[in-house]
Amino acid sequence: MAAAALAMSVLFSSCIEDGFTTSSSDVLAFNMDTVAFDTVITLQGTATKQMVVYNRSKKQINISSIKVAGLADKGHFYLNVDGIRGDEFHNVEIRGNDSIFIFIEARLDEMEQDDPTLLEDRLLFETNGVSQSVLLSAWGQDVIRINGDTISHNTLLRADKPYLIYDTLFVAPGVTLSLQAGTTLLFHDKAAIRCAGRMLANGTAEAPVVFRGDRLDRIVGETSFDIMSGQWGGVIFTPPTMGNVLKHVIMRGSAIGMHCSANGDTTRCALKLVNCVLTNSASTCLATAACYVQAIGTEISDAAEEVAYFAGGKVEAVHCTFANYYLFAVPSLPIVNVFDVEFSDGTVGKIHANFDNCILCGLSKEINEGKLDNFNVYMRYCLFRSAGDDDAHFINCVWEGDPCFMTDRDEHLFDYCLGNESDAIGKGDPALCTAEARYDRYGRDRLAHGSVDLGAYVWYPIDDDEE
Repeated sequence: MAAAALAMSVLFSSCIEDGFTTSSSDVLAFNMDTVAFDTVITLQGTATKQMVVYNRSKKQINISSIKVAGLADKGHFYLNVDGIRGDEFHNVEIRGNDSIFIFIEARLDEMEQDDPTLLEDRLLFETNGVSQSVLLSAWGQDVIRINGDTISHNTLLRADKPYLIYDTLFVAPGVTLSLQAGTTLLFHDKAAIRCAGRMLANGTAEAPVVFRGDRLDRIVGETSFDIMSGQWGGVIFTPPTMGNVLKHVIMRGSAIGMHCSANGDTTRCALKLVNCVLTNSASTCLATAACYVQAIGTEISDAAEEVAYFAGGKVEAVHCTFANYYLFAVPSLPIVNVFDVEFSDGTVGKIHANFDNCILCGLSKEINEGKLDNFNVYMRYCLFRSAGDDDAHFINCVWEGDPCFMTDRDEHLFDYCLGNESDAIGKGDPALCTAEARYDRYGRDRLAHGSVDLGAYVWYPIDDDEE
């Protein structure tokens, strides 16, 4: 027994080289040559990046020095080497054929620039008299910070640099908040806009207005935070709001989406969406109650619940795509919910809704169950995946149709343009294509070929290698 134990001890010890290599040919290896941070908001900490340092030698290796060169005068990179935080490390040992982890964070000073500015530094290693380095890089973005403010007079937000919203930004009654083309609003966790006045977002195809969370980096690898819902609150229009017009707005990653209510006033339009994208909500992308809302050329997509919820009021949807392929759950609610609403005094607000040249498609039923006989809801020239038949409420519709969206849920790609084999191509009624709906959000003309495609996007031929 003792002999066996001795043999095992000799065998085990022979597998480990306890001595240190001093050869200049024994140097470090790294799993990356650049530690790159995506766009970083200045004066704000970053996510932590990780790199691995390998010792390929059979013997132990001693790293005499690890430090940041300090070349970046507008920021600092912070280190954690194998579980220990610090600015500079000496005599860091790695056993033979082993490795250590280094974790890096960044904090950047204000760049005093409107556009993102590249900041670079070097992570330096000194081993056996040999110097090695890894590039550290980050794009710093200055922002204008707004913390729980009330907009009490007519205000224009410009596109010079993004706005970072904390808490809730309130637009007072009687006040107009205008957003210049290209304006970006970044919302911190749970931050929101509550508008009792009026909002005018004047985006264009080339310079949309963007509402999104303030995480501009990546979750892991090449996976962007753009796929994550629930990063911030949402946009809420409350009485006496009226006359809100949002053109070329991209809104993503919210918790509650966009809500609009107007106390039963359907004589004036409370909310108009033109060539917008409302996508990726942890609940509903668009919810309206007892108001007049127009959606033109707009994509409303991907939500944990329904993508659109219309309770009473007047709804006009022209050339819209309602799609739900939500990533984090299979939705159980219909893609679109439409119904009457009962007010606190017992009166009923009837729904009056028209969906023209639209697509309703996804992982759940297209619309709430039951016949529409008791509702003033009409769907003309719309495409559904479900089987069905036309009647007084469904007129010239495409049943069991496949829009052939350019989506790949497994690859986190959510593109609701039409593929070459789409059943939505040329199936619309040109007479239902209003002047405001003529051009999609990419500027493509719906009437260029005499027939019109269903949904928010004009089809264009796609090469096989693009699909």
